[in-house]
Amino acid sequence: MQWIALRWRPEDDAAVPSSDSAAPVRPAPELPLSLEALGWWALRYTPRVAWLDEALVLEVSACERLWGGRQGLMRLMVTDNPVPHSRLQKVEGATSLVALARLRLFALGQQPPVDIPAALPLHTLTAAREHLDVLARMGCRTWGDVAALPRGGLSRRFGAALREALDRAWGLRPERHTWLTLPDAFEQKLELPALAENAHELMWSANRLLAALQVWLRVRQRGVLALELEWTLDLKRYNGVNLPPHQHITVRTAEPTQDMAHLRRLMSERLALTQLAAPASWLRLRSLETTPWAGASTSFLPEDNRKGDKLHELVERLSARLGAREVLVPVAQADHRPEGMQGWRPALRKGGAPVTPKPATSADTMARQPDALFPPWLLREPLPLEMRDGHPWYQGRLCSLVGPQRLEAGWWNDGSDDEGGRPAVRDYYIAESPEAGLVWVFRERPSRCFSSGEVRWFLQGLYA
Repeated sequence: MQWIALRWRPEDDAAVPSSDSAAPVRPAPELPLSLEALGWWALRYTPRVAWLDEALVLEVSACERLWGGRQGLMRLMVTDNPVPHSRLQKVEGATSLVALARLRLFALGQQPPVDIPAALPLHTLTAAREHLDVLARMGCRTWGDVAALPRGGLSRRFGAALREALDRAWGLRPERHTWLTLPDAFEQKLELPALAENAHELMWSANRLLAALQVWLRVRQRGVLALELEWTLDLKRYNGVNLPPHQHITVRTAEPTQDMAHLRRLMSERLALTQLAAPASWLRLRSLETTPWAGASTSFLPEDNRKGDKLHELVERLSARLGAREVLVPVAQADHRPEGMQGWRPALRKGGAPVTPKPATSADTMARQPDALFPPWLLREPLPLEMRDGHPWYQGRLCSLVGPQRLEAGWWNDGSDDEGGRPAVRDYYIAESPEAGLVWVFRERPSRCFSSGEVRWFLQGLYA
């Protein structure tokens, strides 16, 4: 069997454990990922991953060839280091205890001996740490010195754990570890270093949970569609009002994503609109909906791979910042009146998916008038235009480009008149305004029933 032992040290952390320290050393608290998330990351390479004291140990004898050999695997781990601005210390060994001992010597800046495990210093064996003084007075300095003592006397004097550890180090006993497993759904809690009183402080702590989420998504090969961020309130009553134990927000995306930058922006916008009822002491992030991750499809042509946010990401961020009813998209309406052919709905549905914009006119109208060039933006109510020298004006004198296109109805029922409606005959034109660009206008021609002799012009729509 072949084992690799890993340990993360911050780049600015020069402290090393003393040789006689009996307490196990855990990764520094400055690391942005939890121990659980670091274990998830290692599961990408082998299913046999466990925490052994302060180190993460991986058994790689059955899978190292898939990564180009043991040295290739270790180089890949350094390249794919999940903790930025930290040094990944890594060593290998025939057993997990040997790999852990060599890692401890490496952390102390010492060169591991060639004769392994017999020549390893005794302080690198966890089971011998509480007996170091007694063993030193007996003249035992290395693992081999202790292993040479009579088995029965060693077990009676120092307990069976020391003898069993030596047997595992020499491969005489099987390794026993609690292997890490990846949960089916993501959920992690985090105790805040200090009470969070505003959205900015909550978001600062939530970044660590999002980093763990990214590791889980990549190992699980899934994309997230919905997340819930929950925080525990530190007060039960405030200003005479009973408070709930928790508050939470839900973040939804239109498409599966592993992009933490996008999720971080969405979460920040949602938190900025949320008022904390009291200071928060705990955070919990859990996945509500995920889906298998298909990866990103890109083109070999540089012009097809445009930089910047995608359209649905922009819609989601604006909806979170301004409110769902402030970001609208046009949808087609089955109506014979141009001002009724287009409706407006929130860009995000209730479930979080964006509404796909449809043409601003109904299919029946387009079938009846195949040559119609309808604008993408229709006014809800036609806007009367000012007349100057017999010409309609809208931010300047309008110049007709296309038309007329006649629309005539025997009885035009717009529901606004007491009489129920009126006949209508309209001539539509595509015109150009000096300031507004292309516009869609119509001239209302008088009918036989309503003959006032006045020709009126209206603005019906705008072209992008």
